[in-house]
Amino acid sequence: MQERRKAREFVVQVSYAHELLDENLDTTFERLAVNSNLSKPLLELADAIVQQSVAHRKEFDEIIRDKSKNWDLDRIAIIDRLILRMALAEFFYFEDIPPKVSISEAIEIAKIYSTTESSSFINGILDAVLNSGLEGEKFKLF
Repeated sequence: MQERRKAREFVVQVSYAHELLDENLDTTFERLAVNSNLSKPLLELADAIVQQSVAHRKEFDEIIRDKSKNWDLDRIAIIDRLILRMALAEFFYFEDIPPKVSISEAIEIAKIYSTTESSSFINGILDAVLNSGLEGEKFKLF
């Protein structure tokens, strides 16, 4: 669904702006939404995903840290961390989005917004999460 990809790209943009500016998340979202050209349902989806990815940032970073052996979290590109957090938010809080769709979308977004190696890295981390015995069940944090 190309329309949902646009919403996910917007999530990454809002997350990036929020991370860099360290301002209120709702303020960042609203400021960027004005020029987004997303429909109301897509903005609502984007808002729900970005809210979960930011609210559960610490838990998601712990998962990323656990699955990225030999990589210090601070060495992982910020955009890659944001894409991973977005996909993990979908895994854990959006039952209507199949995890494999979240992985595929994260990979495609990484190809656009990050380095050439990032899509493989993101795929590996998300596959590791999926293969850790959680596939087919509702994901639960810890």
